[in-house]
Amino acid sequence: MKLWSALFCILLLLQGSYLRVEADDRFVTTRGVQLMFRGSPFYGNGFNAYWLMYMASDPSQRSKVSLAFQEARQHGLRIGRTWAFRDGGDRALQYSPGSYNEQVFQGLDFVISEAKKHRITLILSLVNNYDDYGGKKQYVNWARERGQSIRSDDDFFTNSVVKGYYKNHVKTVLTRRNTFTGVLYKDDPTIMAWELMNEPRRQSDQSGKTIQAWITEMASHVKSIDGKHLLEAGLEGYYDQSSSQKQENNPSFLVGTDFIANNQISGIDFTTVHSYPESWFPGFSFQRQIEFLNNWLNNHTQDAQNILHKPVLFAEFGKSLRTPGSSLNQRDVLFRTVYSAIYSSASRSGAAVGGLFWQLFPEGMDSFHDGNEVILSENTSTVRLINYESKKLNHIRNMHGRAARGIERAKQRAGNSSSIQGTNKKKF
Repeated sequence: MKLWSALFCILLLLQGSYLRVEADDRFVTTRGVQLMFRGSPFYGNGFNAYWLMYMASDPSQRSKVSLAFQEARQHGLRIGRTWAFRDGGDRALQYSPGSYNEQVFQGLDFVISEAKKHRITLILSLVNNYDDYGGKKQYVNWARERGQSIRSDDDFFTNSVVKGYYKNHVKTVLTRRNTFTGVLYKDDPTIMAWELMNEPRRQSDQSGKTIQAWITEMASHVKSIDGKHLLEAGLEGYYDQSSSQKQENNPSFLVGTDFIANNQISGIDFTTVHSYPESWFPGFSFQRQIEFLNNWLNNHTQDAQNILHKPVLFAEFGKSLRTPGSSLNQRDVLFRTVYSAIYSSASRSGAAVGGLFWQLFPEGMDSFHDGNEVILSENTSTVRLINYESKKLNHIRNMHGRAARGIERAKQRAGNSSSIQGTNKKKF
């Protein structure tokens, strides 16, 4: 009896590391600095592929989307990040405020259904900071055309009409019923998280107060519609003036966001970091760029763990082979640096939960290439690094899974023993 009592006490301590599996455990959630899935910590190697909805909106091109997911899964990739926006322009999803192209929306439906088929979970970004695919510039132009007094594109974050347009888009996407699966987006566990904006910036207010207020308002709006999915802001990881002691860790400019304050907002479930030392420090030697990257990764991992107490996903990183002097070996060094930082943290149950390289393509999409493309079927040294990282993170997941199952079995044995002893007492 004493043995089982002691064992039960140990189990109570151990189970604090794992989520109790609830009736609906299909969604990725968070617990402290970890992502959780089906009761145990979830780590995911992954990719960016912004183009998925665009290609899938043309039924004749959907095979490229299917192939991308198939190859990603074959290489152990578990998380894909893509756009759930295309505002105005060619093949627009939203061609004017509140008006949507059903064919393009069905393209996004197809993307989600294919991700489900290949057991890949998605992060869907809801608007762009940049002009590409419409972005905040298109939103403020729509408001200007309707008589709003607009001073700059940064009014996206403050103008009530523009914010109304964005909120309507959020609601339209989250409450969309998938024409392939019949499931509302907000009820679909294939979607891991929503992203408020790809790389929000407001350099006209470097105090960070404007974007802080915007994230607070929009996070609340998303959560009022969908309480099942995770939410992240889409941040790059810059520190602002409120984190003055940390500004030395920045590239040499501010963008009006703050990694600490923005991610302390209650509706934000996990943090994100983007990493492009090549673009930020074009005059640096490659070695100096990698030194900066090492510090960038480690500082954000530590801040996520010790200050924010939330997971951190390295949601974009890459190196263009079109840059003069670049080589595949340099790209491998950059990927290895990111992956090593993630694994070092994850292997100790730390805050780093995965990385998403920029960017994945199948063969036959040469016109989309920007120098950062990774084509998994080519089996380059970079692809082999990606595959190895997937295996390492999968090993960590499996260890946690076995531990969780062992705890559950031990609890059941303890319960059965108590039941038997109770029955025996009744006999006497």
